[in-house]
Amino acid sequence: MIPDAGNLGQQLIEACERSGMAPAIVGAAESLNYRSFADSAGKTAESLCKARIEADEPVLLAVSNRVHDLAGLCGIWLAGGVAVPVHRTSIEATVATLIRRTGARLLVNMYPNIVVAAPLAADTPVSSRGAPPPPRPLLAGAAYILFTSGSTGEPKGVVLAHDRFSRKLGMIDTALGFVGGERTLLPLQLTFIFGQWVSLLTLLRGGTLELCEKFEATGTLGRLVGTPVRRVALVPTMLRALLPVAEARSDARYSGAIMAGGEPLPAALGRRFRALWPAAALGDIYGLTETGSCDFFLPPEAYDEAAGSIGRPGAGIEFRLSPGDGELQIRTPTAMRGYLDAPEATAAAFDDGWFRTGDLARSRADGRVELVGRAKDLIVRSGNKISPLEVERVFAEHPEVAGALAVGAPDASKGEALHLLVVPREGARLDQARLIDWARERLDRFKLPDFIHFAAELPLGRSGKADRGMLRTLIQAKTPPRP
Repeated sequence: MIPDAGNLGQQLIEACERSGMAPAIVGAAESLNYRSFADSAGKTAESLCKARIEADEPVLLAVSNRVHDLAGLCGIWLAGGVAVPVHRTSIEATVATLIRRTGARLLVNMYPNIVVAAPLAADTPVSSRGAPPPPRPLLAGAAYILFTSGSTGEPKGVVLAHDRFSRKLGMIDTALGFVGGERTLLPLQLTFIFGQWVSLLTLLRGGTLELCEKFEATGTLGRLVGTPVRRVALVPTMLRALLPVAEARSDARYSGAIMAGGEPLPAALGRRFRALWPAAALGDIYGLTETGSCDFFLPPEAYDEAAGSIGRPGAGIEFRLSPGDGELQIRTPTAMRGYLDAPEATAAAFDDGWFRTGDLARSRADGRVELVGRAKDLIVRSGNKISPLEVERVFAEHPEVAGALAVGAPDASKGEALHLLVVPREGARLDQARLIDWARERLDRFKLPDFIHFAAELPLGRSGKADRGMLRTLIQAKTPPRP
């Protein structure tokens, strides 16, 4: 069981003391045992103290799923700082915005030899520029400032506290049962809260974390079936890319746990994996950065009977559906402290203590919850409101469709037209007319797409999730997705 209070950095050091020379993190070209992890973290903390880090001061942390990145994170926490993860491939404007928003003058980049944007460049793993920002009460006891994707506007800085996130990790561990000595494969990026909690739980429980610097379907399959991996964390977009590669190899079988999350897992995709790898333990997880992640669980033993739902809430999580539109709202003791320097946005995100997820949902007869769309993604076509998620789910059931993404785009006659991007399965022969005819018995007439586009893959955001906003931008620019 993970302790529910205290500095997460100190908890990691205690895990290192318990595990000693056992392998902690494995990468493509290097690895760390727990003792080496503690040494690396300790040196980072010492350098930050020499740079006169102040209590709860934000520190930029450059990450790209390298083995020492998490030691850098631990070092920031040991020195009393607040980590602000930023990917090493970020452009200069993105990094400059984070520096402006946080006031960070300290940088931890454990690989200073890697070419990065100018604001992340340094000669040493720890560097300092300028004066510290003024103290912020919101950051007292904070572990992270995690910036959201910004798909609905400028990214917001989500402030998560050590004590609350530690408590959430304990709840997740109770639900998922991480085991010491177990190997976890992580193709998710460490800028993503999904990647963070998977990494931390693996290390806190004395397991081995195998990092992928970048997701690639063939390489991921090779690691799943060629190494002693017992647990893997993937977003459904990654599962969609992995499926045809796995289907093409009859000898490739995986029997460990698959933790899906980060975006809705279509029932059709889940069922295909269950048929392909019946011994694998496929489960679905739902949560948000603002709630500390992982609020609902659909465990592997219930997946077949409840595919398409997000399951039931975890321990200590309450939910309700707003009576007007069915928005899913969550009350949890592990919620964010607030958005950085944005008290009005923080207040707007809650309704009397209930976090407004923006997801529309319904309660099923079996008591489980099913997502039906995003309030901000609803398409208003000729006065009819359409959930893109509903449209995507129907077309994902087509035997020749590997993936689908729906969006609305401005239309002079209808207000918005419904566009659908379809990724055909290998060897499929699809066209708009055939797909529309197939869908007529499965969707109301007003929910049928006006336009169907075809591409080899769905557009992805930095976190690896399908990016509806990017597709909308491509359509509005009249630039078809690359085939």
